[in-house]
Formats: sequence, structure tokens, C-alpha cells
Amino acid sequence: MRNPEDWKKWEGRTDGKFPLRQWLGGSDHSAVFLTERSGQPEKVAIKLIAADGAEADRQLARWRAAAQLSHPHLMRIHEAGRCRLDGLPLLYLVMEYAEEDLAQILPQRPLAPAEVTELLPPLLDALSFLHDKGFVHRRVKPSNVHATGDLLKLSADQITSSTETDSGGRRRDVYDAPETAVGIVSPAGDVWSIGVTLVAALTQNVSFELETSASPQRDPDPPETVPQPFRGIARECLHLDPKRRCSLGEIQARLQPAGRSVAVPEELPPPKRAAKRGPIFAIFAVMVVAVGFVIFHSRGKSPQVPAADTAQQTAPPATTTPAPNPPAREPVAPKNKKTATSGEVLHQVLPDVPQSARNTISGTVRVSVEVDVDSSGKVTSAKFKSAGPSKYFAALALKAAQGWEFSPPEVAGKPTASAWVIQFRFKQTSTQTSSQRVNR
Repeated sequence: MRNPEDWKKWEGRTDGKFPLRQWLGGSDHSAVFLTERSGQPEKVAIKLIAADGAEADRQLARWRAAAQLSHPHLMRIHEAGRCRLDGLPLLYLVMEYAEEDLAQILPQRPLAPAEVTELLPPLLDALSFLHDKGFVHRRVKPSNVHATGDLLKLSADQITSSTETDSGGRRRDVYDAPETAVGIVSPAGDVWSIGVTLVAALTQNVSFELETSASPQRDPDPPETVPQPFRGIARECLHLDPKRRCSLGEIQARLQPAGRSVAVPEELPPPKRAAKRGPIFAIFAVMVVAVGFVIFHSRGKSPQVPAADTAQQTAPPATTTPAPNPPAREPVAPKNKKTATSGEVLHQVLPDVPQSARNTISGTVRVSVEVDVDSSGKVTSAKFKSAGPSKYFAALALKAAQGWEFSPPEVAGKPTASAWVIQFRFKQTSTQTSSQRVNR
């Protein structure tokens, strides 16, 4: 056993087959570093653990067996073996590098129900694959749900055969099924872990399981704040008796169809942290790149013609001036009367979205905000016309809309108040906006 800071001292070591680049994290029994494979351009991670007697042989056998498994929602294992550092015998595992995991996202915000609807199928698919091959995952939990590119993946370093018994079994946390305390490993244990992970993703805590653990004969009861169908799914996953737990197929059947685009969530404030993971299934950290405000001018002729779209890139954008709105037919004004000008957008504010939050997006999250604008062109009030599926992104859009400015329309030569609808379209790589003046 080593203190995490002891592991970190190896950061920068280049002797051996795999150089230890950046220290990514660790515990008293393991450490993970960024590394590289000879002749391979992609980033990979290397995990080191102490090689303890016969257990080291069993662990190495598990890793090598897991390396033979291939599934789009499982992290790839490239190589496993033995090594020594400073005379200490170690096992190493070289695996796919993940930009972020769900455990990095949840301290910032819970996932919206629509996001969980999209998070679960990849996890269920990966677990079904493992179970069909005679394996179990053993450690389904937020820190083992990773975002790599546009895919959600489960870690692979804990996978073991479903026929294996753990003579030194122990329950490490609430994500482990109760029977793991006596060394029982089975697919039903993964179902328990899915139930706890589901509640954690929606509520940011699993204290409900801790509260009920004092009554070993009573099944945990998920919080009433967990919406359906997720509360029902979690309840069926969290039976103390493994035989009573639902199957992965039954979980999938109870999920609402994916692809919902509109919900009516309550407004939530943006997370306090606005750094990297700016990461993750955005489920899955997050990885945090702060993007500044993008300002541009767009010119329109008609209240019914939307302004040109603007995109916020995750890399610092160059300053550009978007194309003006397409021309519209000018209304025919009565003789001897002044025509009314329609007004236009003068200043747009784009939401500041951490990359960690973007990585949780699948497809496009759309939010529409209706704003009232006074005769000076300032926004005086803003409300949702369509809040979209995510409380978090809805709150970002509402805040940004309040900073927009307009040139007021004129009636008989005098500026007047107006109303506009601003649509925000959040994607993993950008935020796009469009605006349209509306009549009341």
C-alpha cells in the first residue's frame, strides 16, 4: 500500500517501456498516469497496482481476459504485465484514455431525466455483452462511466469471470451489491450497481442507501424526488435478494423512448465551477474550457426573419462578422405616413458552457427564450418559451438572453418597445443562436 502522493512522485519517469507522463489520479493501492505507446499517436493511460502474491497472478489473468473483449461501450485494454519501479514489484495495465467520467460531472449538476434516458442504453448494452460472454463488471459506478469522444463507455479493469468467487470479498461502497461482502460475484450485482448509479445521476447523492443499510431486512427505497420511470427501475434493481432484481432487458423495456426534445424543468443556477471538463454520458467532467462572449452584429429588415446563426466553438474563435439576414419584402406604407423600422440585434451573449457539460450532450439541446425589450434596446425580462430537456442548459440560456441588446424598432420616428424569441442550440462542439422579433 502507498500514499497517493507517493505514487505521484513517479510522474515524469521515462525509464521502461511506458513513460509516466501526467499523473491522472490514484488511491492507496493504485495510480493512473498518462502515457504513450511506441508508434501510436493516441493518448493512453497506464494503471499501476502493487503485485501481491497469488492475487497478482489472478488479477493479471483477469486483465488479459478482459483485453480479449471488444465492445463499442467498453474501454479498450491494450496490454497488461509486470514491472518494477524503485525495486517495487507492480502490475501495469495500459488502456484507452478517457477525457472525463460521470463522477466529475455530478458535483457540478445532476443529470436531467432526458440525459439519463440516453445514458442508460450504452451501459446496459455493455453489461449485456459481458454477461452473455460469462463476465461481470463488478464496479459500475459514476467514476467508471467514461466519456471518450462522442461515446459513453464502461471501464474494463474490474471485469471478472462470473464463475469466480472472491474469498477475500468486501463491500467497498454503496455501489457494490450487499452480497459482495461475502464474496458473491454475479450479474445481479451489476444490476444493483446500475440502480445506485441511476439515483446518483439524478440526485447527486446516494444517502438513501446509507440510511436504509441500518435495516438489513428492508430493501432501500429510492427518493421520491427521482422521477418515473427511473424510480421504479431503481426500486427493482435494489432488492436485497439478488433473485428478485430485475434483468437488464426489463430495465431497457421500462425506459421511455429516447429522443425527447422538450420538457418543463425548473430553472437551476449554473455550476460554480467553470473550468475544464469543460468531460461527460457530460452523463460523464468536465472537462472545462471557458469560452468568452462572442459579439456580432446582424442586420434584418423584417420582424419575421430570423437573425443569422452564431456558433461558439470550444477552441477560441476568430472574430468574425456573420452574414446579414436575408432581405424581406418591405411593407407598403400609406401615403403621408412614416414607415416603422423593425429593429435588429446589436449585441449577442453566448452561454459560457464548460466542456465537461458539453460532453454530456447527445445530439442537440434546444432552448427558446422570449425577452421583452424596452425602447432603449435593453432586455427588461426573460422567460422560457421552451426550456428543453435540461435544467442546466435552460438556466445558461436564460442568463445569456438577459444580456442581449437590440436597436429598438421605430414607429412614426420614435423608438418603441419590442419582444423577441431567442433560440439556443447546444451541441458538444458549439452553441448556436438565432433570433426573431414577435408581435404581441
